[in-house]
Amino acid sequence: MNMIAAATATSAAAPAAFFEKWGDMATWPEWNQDTEWVKLDGPFVQGATGTLKPKGGPKVGFVVEKLTDTEFVDVSKLIGARLTFAHTVSRAEHTTVSIQVSIDGPLRWFWTKIMGADLAKSAQPDLNALVAAAEAVRV
Repeated sequence: MNMIAAATATSAAAPAAFFEKWGDMATWPEWNQDTEWVKLDGPFVQGATGTLKPKGGPKVGFVVEKLTDTEFVDVSKLIGARLTFAHTVSRAEHTTVSIQVSIDGPLRWFWTKIMGADLAKSAQPDLNALVAAAEAVRV
């Protein structure tokens, strides 16, 4: 498995605000600069499927592989690889939210070369934009 990107931020928003933003996938382009659109095929639950269209790239299917009260993991199947976005939240004095992007499979080297640098470059700015969006949510 290749780690492509990681980012962490703190926020005054409750963890539930982040899950509200992650679950409202139609709004992802508001805080994710690389996403043109996202469609979820039903409710935001573990096992749900959907389609994501990255800017400048082909649409790709994904599955919500894990969804708990502290973690949301979505996996996109690429030709010869799996791209995994693992999102976590924890609460102490503030909420800490983080993301790790990784890829595995026989063609991970190819996909890392094609999109790895862009994902690494956008991870922290996208997370910062998500924090701002979550802080605007009232839960």
